[in-house]
Amino acid sequence: MEKLYFGTDGIRGPVGTAPITAEFMLKLGWAAGKVLIAEGCNKVLIGKDTRTSGYMFESALEAGLSAAGVNIALLGPMPTPAIAYLTRTLNACAGIVISASHNPHYDNGIKFFSRDGMKLADAVEYKIEQALTEPMATADASHLGKAERVHDAAGRYIEFCKGTVTRGMDFSGLKLVVDCANGATYHVAPSVFAELGAKVIPISVSPDGLNINADCGSTKPKALQNAVITHGANLGIAFDGDGDRVIMVDHCGEIVDGDELLFLIARDHLRRGHETKAVVGTLMTNLGLEIALNTMGLALHRTQVGDRYVMERLLAENLLLGGETSGHIICLDKTTTGDGIVSALQALAAMIRANTDLHTLKSGMIKCPQSIINVPLPGKVDLSHCAPVQEAVKAAEATLGNKGRVLLRPSGTEPVVRVMVEGQESDVVDHLAQDIANVVRQVVAN
Repeated sequence: MEKLYFGTDGIRGPVGTAPITAEFMLKLGWAAGKVLIAEGCNKVLIGKDTRTSGYMFESALEAGLSAAGVNIALLGPMPTPAIAYLTRTLNACAGIVISASHNPHYDNGIKFFSRDGMKLADAVEYKIEQALTEPMATADASHLGKAERVHDAAGRYIEFCKGTVTRGMDFSGLKLVVDCANGATYHVAPSVFAELGAKVIPISVSPDGLNINADCGSTKPKALQNAVITHGANLGIAFDGDGDRVIMVDHCGEIVDGDELLFLIARDHLRRGHETKAVVGTLMTNLGLEIALNTMGLALHRTQVGDRYVMERLLAENLLLGGETSGHIICLDKTTTGDGIVSALQALAAMIRANTDLHTLKSGMIKCPQSIINVPLPGKVDLSHCAPVQEAVKAAEATLGNKGRVLLRPSGTEPVVRVMVEGQESDVVDHLAQDIANVVRQVVAN
């Protein structure tokens, strides 16, 4: 059964356009509260990133939950993975995140975590959607939910992150540029690395409600690359607006993406004798990672794009490490969801244990040329049965033969279709991707 509101990563869209409105968030808070109370819930956490609209939606969700009779603990601006962690440790039955992740400030969204710090089960999301169709009824005045603020949330999360590396791990001697995307990590990430001994040069740590992800962070790392070179840093670390993604930049100014970080962490696991047989990636994961893992005796299991699907495969096959090219990495031996800070710490620890620099460490994986073009869509457009598009895809596949692949998929978080072509020659890959993208543009325009 298709969900009406919930996508692969919660509910997301432009602020002021249904369903991302104050009125809907009030009803959503009530509907979620109604469902959760029926399951014995009495406490829900709410956290948010730094968007101005977060204040509006926080108030609306708080009112809806209170009307349903649920108590609320307000965390303020906190990374998405921090809310997952705090939901578990503060004995809440659910956590709500107000964020549109890597999207611009004019978008926003809602994500839910269960009491165990994982994404809410499909069955619960269906129940919430059903409750949204019912008339809203306020609980008796004596049973309304109460709200409180959690004042030590940041400190709790900082200590948790530090605890995910080996006790005594010393980052002194490292000079790090840390780009917080003017988002939810701005007040925690620099402290984590500094308290572990690194010299930290923070950038994009002055959120104003509108500058989240604006020419900064993991999706636009140019400023980080320049800062690493300018400051002569050992490396740079960039998070997205809600802190569940991370990419790095080595001392040469070269980007180290999620696929390469998965390689570094997986190899470190093997070197330390961790029992592992596979890593989980997605359809977009670079073929170079699969080849590198195979060389180490590990398999790459591919899923649909989206951390929800990566997590499902990890749990189903009792695996510990998976993620996406974008830098959304899940280290299940450390935490319950994708966590940019925790993932960065694991990569840094691997570098320290190998006694080498990031540039050298990543050289064990050779990425295959990959071209990804995002073509804007006016709405939901099914291209799977569009003859001109499918003919362009088949033509590209014939050119690549068995030495490459083509993937066409709609984004789960943005109104675009992603055209991905991967092969052995960058010029050919770029040309084929552009050819398919042009056909898609023509079809969409008509």
